[in-house]
Order: sequence, then structure tokens, then C-alpha cells
Amino acid sequence: MNLIVIGLIIANVIVSLQGFKDLVFFNKYKFNVLSIQKGEKFRMISSGFLHADYIHLGFNMYALYLFSNTVLHFFSPLQYLGIYVLSLLAGNYLSLILNKNNPYYSAVGASGSVTGIVYASIVLYPEMQLYIFPLPIAIPGYIFGIGYLFYSMYGMKNQSGNIGHSAHIGGAIAGYIATILMMPNVLQTGTLQVVLLAIPIVVLLVMQKKNLFQ
Repeated sequence: MNLIVIGLIIANVIVSLQGFKDLVFFNKYKFNVLSIQKGEKFRMISSGFLHADYIHLGFNMYALYLFSNTVLHFFSPLQYLGIYVLSLLAGNYLSLILNKNNPYYSAVGASGSVTGIVYASIVLYPEMQLYIFPLPIAIPGYIFGIGYLFYSMYGMKNQSGNIGHSAHIGGAIAGYIATILMMPNVLQTGTLQVVLLAIPIVVLLVMQKKNLFQ
């Protein structure tokens, strides 16, 4: 792994472990709409390094580990970090917009950042094959990406757990757009897959147009 990936994983683990054992710390740095609206903007960043539990932390860090090398194969470490941070901010910003009338909405997790990296890697290498338990066969990366976002939309609608499901969508949008802007030739080499990856993003925009554009 690249040192920047190792550093991000270590930062997520350290902050999350502190949050697991210190509820005051967890509540101070988690994403919370009312607190952010009152001026605590730091939560837009800090919440991306907290996690709800060990499973949540492990899943996000494993996904980051799996997909980071693809992005780093095409982009520099600085560009990779740019996608990571931009996806984190975009994910939390979308969460803030969609829940602006729900002051008690809270969430944690590197979901936005990780999904941004996942989507970037799939845009760069849409023909990748992924084995997802318990499926006995590999599925194309772009199919996984589409399914993952639709699952996130379901979780966002039902507000399941203390996990930032809406941040998945915002992160994916950031990773998708940033990758195309930095490497526009992906529109020629993987036109169909890149277009298909936009489907859940368009669906979300249509479903949430009142919240997003009013």
C-alpha cells in the first residue's frame, strides 16, 4: 500500500477507537446537523474519521484498501488525497442539505471518502471483476458500484443505524466527477459503463430535487 493510504487507515482507526471508548469525544466530533448549523464546521471533517462500531470501521477500511491501488495506479498521491478529501466534504455537504430540516440528524463514518475512491476506481477500471460473498461468481465493478449506491439510497431513506448513508451518494458524485475531469478519456474508453454509473446519481437528483434545489 502507498504510505498515504496507510496514513489514512491509521488516522481512521485511532480516531474511531477513541470514539468507541469516549462518548463525549464521539458526540463532540460526529456529524450533527444542528451543531454544524450553529457554526461547528469542523464536524464536516472530523465525523469522517469516526465510526459506529468495529464492523463499520473494518468494512470501510477494507474497501479503502481494496480500491485505493487502482486510483493510485492512474493518479498521483496528491490527486488521490484530493479525491478522498473532496468526497468526504461532498458526502457530508449532501447529508447537510438533505437533512437541513432535521436538526437532530447525526452520522459518522468515512463513507463519503471511501465511496468516492470506490467510484473513482470503477470509472478508471470499469471492467474489474469483484467477488462479493455469498455470490459464487465475479461481478463487474460498475455493477457493484451501481448496486452499492442504490443500497445506500435505501439506507438513507430508512435512516438505518448511525451511518451516513447519504454521504455515500455525495462521495460517489465527487469521485465520479473528479475522475472524469482529471482523466476525461475515460468517457471514450468506457463510455457505456461510465454512463451506467451515473444512473443512481440521476435517480437521487430526481427523487430529492425539492430538497436539493429549493
